[in-house]
Amino acid sequence: MDKSENHTAAPVIRMAEPQDSATILRLIRALAEFENLLHAVRATEADIRRDGFGPDRRFECLLAEVDGEAVGLALFFLNYSTFEGRAGLYLEDLYVAESARGLGVGRAIMARLARLAGERGYPRLDLSVLNWNPARAFYERLAFNHSADWLPYRLDGDALRALAQEDSGGRTI
Repeated sequence: MDKSENHTAAPVIRMAEPQDSATILRLIRALAEFENLLHAVRATEADIRRDGFGPDRRFECLLAEVDGEAVGLALFFLNYSTFEGRAGLYLEDLYVAESARGLGVGRAIMARLARLAGERGYPRLDLSVLNWNPARAFYERLAFNHSADWLPYRLDGDALRALAQEDSGGRTI
């Protein structure tokens, strides 16, 4: 039986609301489990509420529902292109539950993100994907370009604290 025969409706894509914080965290944990990184998830529902829905918002989130069940999310925030002179959207996490893959949920989420970017005047949508993730083929089908010239780097933990200690606290210009 085709997966689509098990579901009666097309995916519904909507902006997440504060009461969705537990659902967002559940989907983040599911993504982390898929990536074998569940041990790295430190976020709490309180973090999600504060940073996604508080007075100093750090991210926005789309939820995808099929037959009333949340089966996907896109968590995103603004970045800035000095070359474009404009903000863009950075997609931090895209996740679709295994039970909903192949139903057009991911494409519907990405279409909504593209529409939001256009409506807000953002010229681009950026994301990163693990090199082993089969979703790379999905992004390529959507015409995302792999930027082989740019390598991601990250500074965190002890190394971040060590570098911060080098700052003399002196005058900034």
